[in-house]
Amino acid sequence: MTTERHEAVRALARLARMLERSSGDLSLAHYRVLSGVAGGEARASALARRLTLGRPAVSAAVESLCARGLLERTTVPGDLRASALQLTAAGEQVLAEVETALLARLDVVVARTADPQRTLAVLAELGTALDQHAAERLEERAR
Repeated sequence: MTTERHEAVRALARLARMLERSSGDLSLAHYRVLSGVAGGEARASALARRLTLGRPAVSAAVESLCARGLLERTTVPGDLRASALQLTAAGEQVLAEVETALLARLDVVVARTADPQRTLAVLAELGTALDQHAAERLEERAR
């Protein structure tokens, strides 16, 4: 028997696929890294925790994005071993273009719901819940 929870998971999986097809030549994993850096996560380790990805996966994405000229590493004052990440001008442009395409696709789908504003609010709330869940998992691992 299919429940509303099953339908929700299936819809999220289809939405992820639809967004992936809308992101052009930027994978969703690379989009998440760029948007994380744009959102203030300057260190790869913090980015990995925020995105709940393994450090090797984030490192590979960072390497690829640096090679494409979308990210750059900068030195951290007072810590010669550390580096910070920042978007390049090209990275900011690609991120803006991809987000415009993703938002347009999302708007088309959300407009078909009974209450588009509520749907967007619930999706944003889901993002907050995901952040809280990730933080709790990190705390548990640290114990």
